[in-house]
Amino acid sequence: MMRRLTAAALAALTITGAACKPAEKPVDPALAPAVVASPDVHSFRIGVLQAYALRDGQMAIPNDNQAFGVGLTPQAVSAALTAAGQPGGQIALSLQPLLVRDGDRIVLIDTGAAGEMGTQGKLMASLKATGVEPGQVTDILISHYHGDHIGGLATKSGALAFPNATIHVSAGDWAAMQAYPDGQDLVEVIKPKVRPFSPGEVLTPSITAVTLPGHTEGHTGYEIVSGETRLLYFGDAMHSSALSVGHPEWTQGWDTDGPAGIATRAALLERAERDDLMLYGVHFPWPGIGHVKKQGAGYVWAPETPARR
Repeated sequence: MMRRLTAAALAALTITGAACKPAEKPVDPALAPAVVASPDVHSFRIGVLQAYALRDGQMAIPNDNQAFGVGLTPQAVSAALTAAGQPGGQIALSLQPLLVRDGDRIVLIDTGAAGEMGTQGKLMASLKATGVEPGQVTDILISHYHGDHIGGLATKSGALAFPNATIHVSAGDWAAMQAYPDGQDLVEVIKPKVRPFSPGEVLTPSITAVTLPGHTEGHTGYEIVSGETRLLYFGDAMHSSALSVGHPEWTQGWDTDGPAGIATRAALLERAERDDLMLYGVHFPWPGIGHVKKQGAGYVWAPETPARR
C-alpha cells in the first residue's frame, strides 16, 4: 500500500528555510573555491564551506521504461526532452556525489554506483583529486538505499570503502535495507558504522536532514547552511533536469509512493523558486548546481555553471 504524504510533512518541506532571499555581497577573495586540476571535480563554495562535485559517471535510461512518466508514451517523453533542449531518444542522468568540508568534518553525501548500472566508477579517483583519501572521510550521508547511492560503501572485496566514516542513514531506509533479502551482504559490512537518524536531525554542524517523501521509505535530502547561503541536496526527489523540473506532476516509476513523490516535487520546486534556493542535483547535468525558475505554469532548470561532459 502506498504511503500518503502527511500535511505536516508537506508543510515542513514548504516552510523550512523560508527566509528572505539573501542580499548580494561581494565575494571575499579568501573564500574563492579551491582549484582542482581534474575534469571530474568541480570546486565551489557554500558560504564559507568548501564543497566539491565528484563525478562518478553517467547513466543512460531508455525513454520507454516508464521510469519518468508512468502511463505516458515514449513519444510524449521524447517531446518533453526535446522541448528542454535534450536528445529525445534516451534520458541522460549524471551521477555526482557531493563532498563538503564542514569544520573538522569531511562529509560525503552518497557514494555512487561503484561502476555498476552502466556507470564508470570514477568516485574514488575524483575524491583523491581533491586531496582527500577514503580513510579521511568522517561522515557519509545517504539519501536513500538504491544502488547508485550506496554502491560505493564497500569495496569489491567486501571491506568498508571509507573505514573511519560514520554512515548516516534514515531510520526508515535502514529498516528497509535490513529487510531486503538481496542486500544482506552489504548490510553486514556497514552495520557497525551505521547511525540511523530521524527526520530533521542536525547531522553535522552545518547539515540538517530534510525528509523528502515518496522515493523510498525514508528518502532524505540534506540542507547545508553557511551564513545566509543555503544549498539543498535533494537526492532522487528529482532525477531529470528536463522531466522532473518541467513535469513534476508525472508519476515516477521508481517511487515507492507515487502521489507522495509528486507532492514532494511540487513543494520542493515552489520553495526553491520562491527563496532562490541553491539546489544540488546528484543526477542533473554536471556539475548539478543551479536554481529553478518559473516558466509559464511550470519550472525550468537554470544551471549555475555551464554543463560539461
